[in-house]
Amino acid sequence: MMTDRGVDLSALPKEVRDQLAELDLELSEGDITQKGYEKKRTKLLAPYIIHTPVEPPRQNDRQPPAPSSSSSHAPPPSSSSRYRERRSRKTHRSGGTRDDRYRSDIHTEAVQAALAKHKEEKMALPMPTKRRSTYVQSPINTRTPPDSSSGSEDETAVRRQSSMLPPPPVVHPNLQSPDSWINRTVQGSSTSSSASSTLSHGEAKPQPQSHPKSQPQPQYKPQYQPLYQPHHQPQHQPQQSAHTVVMDMLAHSRIVLSENSAPPPDVTAVAPPSRGPRVDLPSNAVVRGMSRGQSRSSMMETADGVPVNSRVSTKIQQLLNTLKRPKRPPLSEFFTDDAEEIVEVPQPDPNTPKPEGRQIIPVKGEPLGVVSNWPPALQAALARWGATQGKSPALTALDITGKPLYTLTYGKLWSRSVKLAYTLLNKLGTKNEQILKPGDKVALVFPNSDPGMFWVAFYGCLLAEVIPVPIEVPLSRKDAGICQVGFLLGSCGVGLALTSEICLKGLPKTPTGEILQFKGWPRLKWVVTDSKYLTKPSKDWQPHIPTANTDPSYIEYKASKDGTVVGVAVSKVAMLTHCQALTQACNYCEGETLVNVLDFKKDMGLWHGVLTAVMNRIHTISVPYAVMKACPLSWVQRVHFHKARIALVKCRDLHWAMMAHRDQRDTSLASLRMLIVADGANPWSVSSCDAFLNLFQSHGLKPEVICPCATSPEAMTVAIRRPGVPGTPLPARAILSMGGLSHGVIRVNTEDKNSALTVQDVGHVMPGALMCIVKPDGPPQLCKTDEIGEIIINSRAGGNMYYGLPGVTKNTFEVIPVNANGVPIGEIPFVRSGLLGFVGPGSLIFVVGKIEGLLMVSGRRHNADDLVATALAVEPVKTVYRGRIAVFSVTVFYDERVVIVAEQRPDASEEDSFQWMSRVLQAIDSIHQVGLYCLALVPANTLPKTPLGGIHISDTKQFFLDGNLHPCNILMCPHTCVTNLPKPRQKQPVGVGPASVMVGNLVAGKRIAQAAGRDLGMIEDQDLVRKHQYLTEALQWRAQTDADHVLFVLLNAKGVTVSTATCVQLHKRAEKIAAALTEKGSINTGENVVLLYPPGIDLIAAFYGCLYAGVVPVNVRPPHPQNLAATLPTVRMIIDVSKAACILTTQSLMRTLRSKEAAASVNIKTWPIIIDTDDLPRRRPPQVYKPPTAEMIAYLDFSVSTTGMLTGVKISHAAVSAICRSVKLQCELYSSRQIAICLDPYCGLGFVLWCLASVYSGHQSVLIPPFELESCLSLWLSTLSQYRIRDTFCSYSVMELCTKGLGTQTELLKARGVSLSCVRSCVVIAEERPRLALSHSFSKLFKDIGLSSRAVSTAFGSRVNLAVGMQGTTGPDPCTVYVDMKSLRHDRVRLVERGAPQSLPLMESGKILPGVRVIIVNPETRGPLGDSHLGEIWVNSPHNASGYYTIYGEESLQANHFNTKLSFGDPQTLWARTGYLGFVKRTELLEANGERHDALFVVGSLDETLELRGLRYHPIDIEISVSRAHRSIAESAVFTWTNLLVVVSELCGSEQDALDLVPLITNVVLEEHHLIVGVVVIVDPGVIPINSRGEKQRMHLRDSFLADQLDPIYVAYNM
Repeated sequence: MMTDRGVDLSALPKEVRDQLAELDLELSEGDITQKGYEKKRTKLLAPYIIHTPVEPPRQNDRQPPAPSSSSSHAPPPSSSSRYRERRSRKTHRSGGTRDDRYRSDIHTEAVQAALAKHKEEKMALPMPTKRRSTYVQSPINTRTPPDSSSGSEDETAVRRQSSMLPPPPVVHPNLQSPDSWINRTVQGSSTSSSASSTLSHGEAKPQPQSHPKSQPQPQYKPQYQPLYQPHHQPQHQPQQSAHTVVMDMLAHSRIVLSENSAPPPDVTAVAPPSRGPRVDLPSNAVVRGMSRGQSRSSMMETADGVPVNSRVSTKIQQLLNTLKRPKRPPLSEFFTDDAEEIVEVPQPDPNTPKPEGRQIIPVKGEPLGVVSNWPPALQAALARWGATQGKSPALTALDITGKPLYTLTYGKLWSRSVKLAYTLLNKLGTKNEQILKPGDKVALVFPNSDPGMFWVAFYGCLLAEVIPVPIEVPLSRKDAGICQVGFLLGSCGVGLALTSEICLKGLPKTPTGEILQFKGWPRLKWVVTDSKYLTKPSKDWQPHIPTANTDPSYIEYKASKDGTVVGVAVSKVAMLTHCQALTQACNYCEGETLVNVLDFKKDMGLWHGVLTAVMNRIHTISVPYAVMKACPLSWVQRVHFHKARIALVKCRDLHWAMMAHRDQRDTSLASLRMLIVADGANPWSVSSCDAFLNLFQSHGLKPEVICPCATSPEAMTVAIRRPGVPGTPLPARAILSMGGLSHGVIRVNTEDKNSALTVQDVGHVMPGALMCIVKPDGPPQLCKTDEIGEIIINSRAGGNMYYGLPGVTKNTFEVIPVNANGVPIGEIPFVRSGLLGFVGPGSLIFVVGKIEGLLMVSGRRHNADDLVATALAVEPVKTVYRGRIAVFSVTVFYDERVVIVAEQRPDASEEDSFQWMSRVLQAIDSIHQVGLYCLALVPANTLPKTPLGGIHISDTKQFFLDGNLHPCNILMCPHTCVTNLPKPRQKQPVGVGPASVMVGNLVAGKRIAQAAGRDLGMIEDQDLVRKHQYLTEALQWRAQTDADHVLFVLLNAKGVTVSTATCVQLHKRAEKIAAALTEKGSINTGENVVLLYPPGIDLIAAFYGCLYAGVVPVNVRPPHPQNLAATLPTVRMIIDVSKAACILTTQSLMRTLRSKEAAASVNIKTWPIIIDTDDLPRRRPPQVYKPPTAEMIAYLDFSVSTTGMLTGVKISHAAVSAICRSVKLQCELYSSRQIAICLDPYCGLGFVLWCLASVYSGHQSVLIPPFELESCLSLWLSTLSQYRIRDTFCSYSVMELCTKGLGTQTELLKARGVSLSCVRSCVVIAEERPRLALSHSFSKLFKDIGLSSRAVSTAFGSRVNLAVGMQGTTGPDPCTVYVDMKSLRHDRVRLVERGAPQSLPLMESGKILPGVRVIIVNPETRGPLGDSHLGEIWVNSPHNASGYYTIYGEESLQANHFNTKLSFGDPQTLWARTGYLGFVKRTELLEANGERHDALFVVGSLDETLELRGLRYHPIDIEISVSRAHRSIAESAVFTWTNLLVVVSELCGSEQDALDLVPLITNVVLEEHHLIVGVVVIVDPGVIPINSRGEKQRMHLRDSFLADQLDPIYVAYNM
């Protein structure tokens, strides 16, 4: 009986055993699925599982560890049931039935052991949340038949097999070689030899690690012992299995961040957790006073103008510096990359292994023998066999079922090739013209299933002396990499394509029946080469067969890592020499039979199966890929049937044969003398070879016939294992430490058994070749003997160049190696093979990977294949298809980051996927010591495929970077893998007092950063001011002196005037309302009255009515009738906070307030008195109220700040007059002027302009309610044009509406006669940093209809002072500066040139208004700062607000914000703190009075800033970056949550794009802001709340997020 994990089946009660047997039967009959079987079986065995470690299966059991299901480990079904199950499913081979074939058990166990380590320290990781609709997998546009699932050609060639490694054979004692590099293994890393030898016996528990000091070093070290394992030693250690039951570990989706982490790291305040020994961060991070790149020019800007702990000498130095004009940082073409200042460079680990061997000596292959009858050219061989051995078979092709379809003899091959050559040269054009000349390039487009046509075409071209370029058959416009194939054809100058009739019919056509013009392809003429279309040459015509020379014979295509396709040109002599070398190495004899499963168009399939075969009159049986998919055993059957001597396969074919081998009991492989494994250079091939041998040894397969080889398109065959003599021991294996490999060093794996790589040799160098190993990057310096490097070859049998690309050719085909001093070692050029490896004992070549699969992360090399292998060893692989996994790296923030993308099975559950993903992260972290950046699962059949079914890596990477991958699951782990973030800033204690800063600034010649508007004193109409100190008086005076002057015009959506108000009309309406207040409401003077009106003239009349009645108006935005639930509570809150005695409103709003819908969100029974002012009787109040002093409150201004705070400020009558006077002066307003206002009139400067300014200055205001723009976008702009308005005021939301909505319609507006040439100033009213991009877009778009580029500017106001700056009619244009963002985060301002990296453009916030003084203050010390320093903007002016309205118990806050004094300098003046950060810069521009102009720049609200990693960030900067990350991001907002940065993005594309945004957002924030995003939330458009001024309400958003009210499409926790 088999033993299950911890269960002895024989000891079970009989009824349980019977039930188990019944289950096995059900499974074998196909009545139950594997999943159901495991579930039931687990249930049966659950009570009997004993939790103890057990012996691992021994070698001879050949029993793979069962794929563990998520609940427990079920044993594999018995072999017969497995076999039957497979037969029953044979018809549709889903990837599921082939699960076993990619496993290397050692590695699987290593992974399990590594994961078991994580079991103890678990940390709950929130699973990403996903809206149900996003589960629906996108309609699969099947780019490949669903089956290419697993066994594909380029399956990144990684395999995990189900067999155990057999004990590799004993090393021959005499197999010594002079290379003694292995003796110098790192001190303390070699344990006793048997300790390392046990590894290859499927043992996976790490050895107890002995401490180097305590362990006695063996005196004698056996020479190759640790690396090449002789396996005849007894095993001393008792074996322990890594399969300790890990049940609960699988049951919960938990993940551990690093080997020993407890809670999730606080990634903001401290340096990220350093992984292992790689990163040595000093514990106390110090802030550098100045970053290196800033040199002297910015020296003065450290610590508010004076370097901390400054000495006298530095002060003198600074004085000198100010005398020299500080140099500005250089222009863009001279920008230096400032990576050095930014990146935290991990300290090199002293324990990193370093190569210690001597320099390698080039390895020589045996001489290439000269055989008398070798042909002078390959065509000559064909001519010879065609003439003398015409009946002998050359090629047998198979049909789709694997039966022979036809056999081409050498006679037929010769005659058809000659026919084709004659036709190509003489019969293509009209009689006289010759279309093809010798030396022209021709594309060969033949399917894999038609080798005969290809052979004829290939040899026909050789005979015609035209150069064939074989390519894949294009299937559709969307083929992966199809453009690049076009590039290859174009660069080779191909104009003609040869194909077969059947293939031509299958090519994609246009509706008219012409062949599609593929993207990027040159125009091709298609020629059909079927025999019936060929012309027989005349008797006297013979093809010209010259002796092989250096002209190109054919061009082989090669796709490189970045996806480009290049053509490797092979000369005639190289082709011939290569055939000779292969003949000698493989000992080919005339008339042998060869079975070829490889692609015959290129690489080994072409070299052996087409070229060398013809040279030696070999009979080739070609087994196409399609046959292999239908009948995996076909090649083994062909070998058996034809008694073939040689078979040419890949590991994939070995697996397929193993999967199906029980179908054929009587096949024999005894005839084989060579089984050439084409991808034997892939380190993971060793287990396939062993497993295949294990299984087929009983079928006559001899161990010594397995011949792995290493090839590359450039160097062609690099090395091949020669067929061994029967009975001699097989070559040894290398068991290497992956840690060592990642440092490019060969070390025996002794410390951690989990991270070992077993590599088999690929034999010796080819005959006639010379090989070196050089460093893969930098100059081609020879490696040391214990160093991994790139294999380079010098041989006559290799590629000659990349056709048409001389630059790249030089670096690859003409490499001269240099020694350690950089001196070339000789004259002869070598070719880079693109293979990484080393030379072992006995000059055997070992390959450990390809340059293409190399990922360089933090200075260490990882091989993509190894990572795939580890991912696939994570059991259970129910989640993904084994053959469809791509590993690549993307460069983010100055380092490569590893990304894995795999196709998810349609039946995988969310939990399974997430659990598998989190375990893959752990496994890769444990085994390779590298953090994964991103792991994405995409729906089945959506990844781009190569022609033979593998994943097209470079296209997949491009999809990932463009956001076109559409994953269905994604896990990002930037916290673990980004280890080069700059150190967090630690604020220094302020050792420098404000006084010293001031003195420092004086010494440095810097002025204090302050600015002032012009004086308010000199006013032309002094009398008016003296007479009418209050607005009520001004209105009454205007009603008497200029009664019919129209003050207000209100427009509707059609641009029609709905109502107007002359001075006298307004006065009378105000009187009516005042009377109603005293009569109906019996309101006392000084009480608060809420005004609830839509934007219009009613609002203005109600405001003046309140002033006439002596009550205090509180203007409130009315609730939105369609969205009462969200807007009414704010109204209620203001009414409650202001303790309003009465509400003035319109009839319809009154109905709304009392409606049922309103009752749902507030208590409507407790409203104060509501008066509707629509139809009031004509009454006059007894008298118009006049306040006793100007300090009395005129009105309350309530507003919700962006941080979600509701604040009301008290505006006195004096402040009202002052602000109106100030605006009048700045904008030159008087009664003959007309302005247009399109903004919300509920608070701040908007309200002042809408309601107050016209009554004070007498100008006419054209009022455009912003909501009317929703029905007529062009209303505002056409009004400006129609009324010829010079000055207009709007809000950012209005400007955005016009930019987005009318951007494409400027021609239409022009046609309708809209012209903005009259507009002199367009001022945006805002309480934020000017939105430069929006203003620029607006100016640019409407330049076409006459808008001046200088017209648009932004005003600035705040709660404490509603109007600080506004661009007036005179004075210089607003200026823009570029600030370095890195210094801004440190609260410094460093100006840079436009276009500098990391620069932020800032626009001045208008001119400072008359009567306003501004100073920049350090918010901590409250001392004034120098020019161009970042600090809080403080303001002093007669129109400052008088204080907050009712903040009980917070009088200190009142004093703090409204009546604050500087701690130094001018301790008398009272200032108000705006709460905004900014700076003042003295510019070169001149004011009207001839003074230099001081510009005020607002950077952002202090409350809004995010403190992350000790630095200060402004959310808007991060949001701008995020919005640029992908076309589908409509709007985004950021906030922090427990030190994590949360990014919320609105998705305007389809929901399947949602997960594409996660990595792109993470990348852009990391690149541009050096922050790791903790949570990415993707929501629907319109979810991010925006207030009336168009500002984002980030705190509301944060509250909704924490209360889980956002209904997000997807939430990704990047942990």
